Amino acid sequence: MNPNLDKIKQIRLFLLKEIEQLTVEQLNKIPEGFNNNIIWNLAHLVASMQSLCYIRADLPLAIHDKYVSPYLTNTKPLQFLSAKEIEDIKSYLIATIDILQTDLDKGIFNNYTPSPNVFKWYKINLNTIDDALAFLLYHDGYHTGSIMALKRLVNNN
Repeated sequence: MNPNLDKIKQIRLFLLKEIEQLTVEQLNKIPEGFNNNIIWNLAHLVASMQSLCYIRADLPLAIHDKYVSPYLTNTKPLQFLSAKEIEDIKSYLIATIDILQTDLDKGIFNNYTPSPNVFKWYKINLNTIDDALAFLLYHDGYHTGSIMALKRLVNNN
């Protein structure tokens, strides 16, 4: 497995373990001072991988867009997600990694569109699929911190 994908998978398995005891209500709760919730953050990880790997390579999404567009950067939770939708998102956290690895093995990311300064606040360039995977490792770590902070708040209420 690609080393960055393997690390991302380990982060996501950790997150799934950390949230396994949370209720649907806790996963959907937006604490005061926050603009999103735990399940939005998890879906955002899935959506970001689809965007940075597939959309930028002009490839079709590996999953249904209903789990991508509403969770991209500069979005926020629009509705309370059901237990079924939450289970779908949880399963996509790992399944999309395995799909991406299969697609990497097939070599389908040859048409990757370079993205100079794609994230102005990070001041980075994503020129290849490998750049995207390296960034996603950082990105998943960043959102892990957000999820852990949200978990403390939803567990205290």
